[in-house]
Amino acid sequence: MSFTLAIVGRPNVGKSTLFNRLVGKRLALVDDQPGVTRDLREGAARLADLRFTVIDTAGLEEVTDDSLQGRMRRLTERAVDMADICLFMVDARVGITPSDLVFADILRKRSAHVILAANKSEGAAADAGVIEAYSLGLGEPIRLSAEHGEGLNDLYTHLMPLADQFAERAAEDAPETDVSLDEDEGDMDAAIPMPTAKKPLQVAVVGRPNAGKSTLINQIVGEDRLLTGPEAGITRDAISLRIDWAGPDDVTLPMRIFDTAGMRKKAKVQEKLEKLSVGDGLRAVKFAEVVIVLLDAAIPFEQQDLRIADLAEREGRAVVVAVNKWDIEEDRQAKLKELKESFERLLPQLRGAPLITVSAKTGRGLDRLHQAVVRAYETWNRRVTTAQLNRWLTGMVEAHPPPAPQGKRIKLRYMTQAKTRPPGFVVMCSHPDKVPESYSRYLVNGLRLDFDMPGTPIRLWMRGQNDANPYKGRKKAPPSKLRKHTDGRRRD
Repeated sequence: MSFTLAIVGRPNVGKSTLFNRLVGKRLALVDDQPGVTRDLREGAARLADLRFTVIDTAGLEEVTDDSLQGRMRRLTERAVDMADICLFMVDARVGITPSDLVFADILRKRSAHVILAANKSEGAAADAGVIEAYSLGLGEPIRLSAEHGEGLNDLYTHLMPLADQFAERAAEDAPETDVSLDEDEGDMDAAIPMPTAKKPLQVAVVGRPNAGKSTLINQIVGEDRLLTGPEAGITRDAISLRIDWAGPDDVTLPMRIFDTAGMRKKAKVQEKLEKLSVGDGLRAVKFAEVVIVLLDAAIPFEQQDLRIADLAEREGRAVVVAVNKWDIEEDRQAKLKELKESFERLLPQLRGAPLITVSAKTGRGLDRLHQAVVRAYETWNRRVTTAQLNRWLTGMVEAHPPPAPQGKRIKLRYMTQAKTRPPGFVVMCSHPDKVPESYSRYLVNGLRLDFDMPGTPIRLWMRGQNDANPYKGRKKAPPSKLRKHTDGRRRD
């Protein structure tokens, strides 16, 4: 998906009808009665060769209190802030209302890209409304009929150049992951591409509500840039800050750090706004290179903490576990021992990942956190030569040969590193589908220990290697040009 398009406007102008047409399904309820849509609804839209995310919103109303309409309006404004492009729909048959003028002014201030669409514009009866739409000051309106599918070519014309811009921006900002290697490139001594001002390190701070994520980032930045407080759930957006993090020994780390909303258990997330906030946080994890999982020292390794850490590992990101509120802990030695034991037991897939104790309030432990982030990033980029891997594989097989399931002997013939960020390895073997998961874990744990790759996600693929057929690719001999006589003899 290259960009996000939010459809906004007064109630009953046809937003849900257009949403259904763009996604190709009747996902949103449609009725002549205004105010049917209350929640935000996302869908995967398709318009010619464009693929994007479309958001159907509740009708904008001039209400700012805590009533249902007021909450619906705030939810729609939140969608406007999230979206890359806003499609502002008006009713061409009704004409421009005072509410349209108010909302046009709001969109002009809150959205960088606003496209104006005059819906229900089929027929001559809508001409006056289309002309009147110019008064909104949002450029030339697109004549649309969401119900009949008219005007979609014009919408495509407006979206195409913006889609190209967002695609270029995404390509520039996105971190480079799953980098393929040639055989000769796998070199432990090869220079690791360190972050620069142009390509800063992407770091996401994630955790449960009230773990202290915003306070920690304020401490790293050195000023109160983010709103904090004792209440849980203050942060709702995934906010990114561009900083140069000065660590020990005058090591400065160019970094873009993401503050995310607290992630609760899915069953407890009831409000639509919180669902959007958590979704924003999940996108930040996918966009990061290093993920700092922040725990509360009083209640560490809750079920949700484990899920968040596991998500970062499944996405293939380098992980650093930080335990906050260490300043109020009394028996620190016993607590640290307990934390390490719980970490080894509950997160075996991140064995060896850094476990750092910090105090976001006082700043204690930030130097160690800086060093852990740098080390995790370097490990995430680790390269090993093919020669080293094959010598190591021989020793691992001699120490613990693979099993022979159903009497089929498994031969591990060859190993090489195929990717970095995170490290990925390929083992060529016989019967790859018969290699048990336990043996793959044995190899992965050996890689972590012997090549100093603690904590980072490691990908290991087993692939078959069939013996070469010497006759494969050779052309068949032409049929013999012999004629058979009636007496059964053959003659040229």
